[in-house]
Amino acid sequence: MKTCLYIFTFLCSLGLYAQEQQDADPYILSLEEAIILGIQQNYTSRIAGKEVEKTLKQRWEIISQGLPQLSGNIDYQKFIKQPVTLLPAEITGGEPGTFVPVKFGTQQNVNGTATLNQLIFDGSYIVGVQSAKTLLQISKNAKTKTDQSVKEAVISAYSNVLLAEESVAILEKNVESLQKNYQDTQKIFENGLAEEEDVEQLQITLLGLENNLNRSRRMAGISYEMLNLTLGLPVDTKLVLTEDLDALAMRYYDMALLKSMIPVEENIDYRIAANNAEAAKIFVRLEKAKALPTLSAFVNYGFQGFSNDFTFLNRDQEYFGQSILGVSLNVPIFSSGMRGARTQQKQLEYEQALLELEETRNRVSLEINSAKNDYEYSLQNYEMQKQNLALAERIENKNQIKFFEGLASSFELSEAQRQLYTAQQDLLQSMLNVVNNKAVLENLLDTTKYGDNNE
Repeated sequence: MKTCLYIFTFLCSLGLYAQEQQDADPYILSLEEAIILGIQQNYTSRIAGKEVEKTLKQRWEIISQGLPQLSGNIDYQKFIKQPVTLLPAEITGGEPGTFVPVKFGTQQNVNGTATLNQLIFDGSYIVGVQSAKTLLQISKNAKTKTDQSVKEAVISAYSNVLLAEESVAILEKNVESLQKNYQDTQKIFENGLAEEEDVEQLQITLLGLENNLNRSRRMAGISYEMLNLTLGLPVDTKLVLTEDLDALAMRYYDMALLKSMIPVEENIDYRIAANNAEAAKIFVRLEKAKALPTLSAFVNYGFQGFSNDFTFLNRDQEYFGQSILGVSLNVPIFSSGMRGARTQQKQLEYEQALLELEETRNRVSLEINSAKNDYEYSLQNYEMQKQNLALAERIENKNQIKFFEGLASSFELSEAQRQLYTAQQDLLQSMLNVVNNKAVLENLLDTTKYGDNNE
């Protein structure tokens, strides 16, 4: 009976949870709001943010290695059986050549020591502290690059949802219009005023259109899930998008952007390559620094307590103090060419990084020019596709009138309809290209740096 009650309670809780999920308020998002949410919630962006935080901790770890280090330890010992030392018996008046067993010390003792270490000079440490800034800059630039990629991905995913929704709306309208034509033609055929082929031709077009509509509806559902994933949300999260693809394309229609220029050095890819070159240079200096001597100092203070019984917590327990001050100098003298070989390797890696930096400069310049060409073409294509759609609509309308007046065949009407459907999809794709190509170009021209307030 109890088992049945538990199962019933569990199923009820699942039902309530499902209802809560179903009744959850949807996210209502414009494109800008989606971009902000994506940068905050996207998994890759959040991981990159954690990397910056981790690097801040690593920087302090490097710096703290040269600061005073204090350590302490306490040892307690109890001899279960004390060791015995043999002394010549003549010391106590015994027979020469014989020995007397003697136990030294007490059965229990406590030792405590506190040691303060201070690094005075270490070339590797100096280079390490200098490298901390570069290490932090590398992680910051990586975060900036990640945010740019997330922004571009959100724009693409958001636009794909709008494209899918618009495609479904257009196809539904086309199916409705074609169904009316098909029904009218069927009645005309039944009255003996049209050929059966006319009906069949329209039916073929209608079936193809309905198939495309079903596919577009499924793709719309997938595109919503892809957007959720890009935003860092559960894939079944409800979304309501406030943008319209046509209005968005017009807002992203910016001829002035084609004239925008930035120094290549401000591009994020170049900055990352420059970071890599700087890091390679630091590794060269680090290998050279390993040939320098290191100097450190320490001071400690300790105490010892002795007793046959455990009296170390008593006030009258006697303790004996001790203290040491020391300096340690380590001088590398000869490594059989090992350090030189390592330094040469790092020097070659630095030269490789400089070559990669120069290659990045040229590649970024090419990418900017190519992105401008793609964006300019997408703007021109968008204008052309609008004109093309207007022509296709007029042609389809004329052929529809001619068909019902008996002046055009069903094949001519179907061709005009297919031409119209293709023009509709081409216009939607041209809108999507305008939005996406602008996002790519804006990323290449973006000079945003990671905020200093996050340090």
